[in-house]
Amino acid sequence: MQKSDSHLKIVVDIPHRHWNKSELKDAVETHDVTPIGHPFDNDQIRAVFDAFPKPLQGKLLQLRRWIYEVARSTEGCGQIIETLKWGQPSYLTVHPKSGSTVRIDQIRAGDGCYAMYCHCQTTLIDTYRRLYGGLFEFEGNRGIIFRAKKKIAVKPLKHCIALALTYHAHKQKIL
Repeated sequence: MQKSDSHLKIVVDIPHRHWNKSELKDAVETHDVTPIGHPFDNDQIRAVFDAFPKPLQGKLLQLRRWIYEVARSTEGCGQIIETLKWGQPSYLTVHPKSGSTVRIDQIRAGDGCYAMYCHCQTTLIDTYRRLYGGLFEFEGNRGIIFRAKKKIAVKPLKHCIALALTYHAHKQKIL
């Protein structure tokens, strides 16, 4: 993906569909994790990332990078801020009611696992499950679970991030 303001816009309103094997293969991308990404504005947040176990640190930094990429390329999202909620890196839209908070963290009980969490009182996880149930592993109504040794379906994940960051603006469409 090229770094530019004109790169692909994320489409938020996608109807439910079943993915064939060819599409699944195309949706799953491998990625090299590099420390380059959105700069940290907060030393406490940087310290949280520095404290993650090395095998997960790069994965969580990549997930953070995708959140910022999606925010830049998704119409209606606007600027996001990074903060800590419950000690977890959290991303929310600057304008209230335009999106729902996205949190990321390692799963302490899960060896080599990490997650992207959404507010449990939204319909986001139900929507993700309906759209991409065969691609992701879910934790109840609050998160998508990732395993460090498995590839991630990047394009569907970016769509999930876009749905969260525009949830309040589009929730009537995704219910």
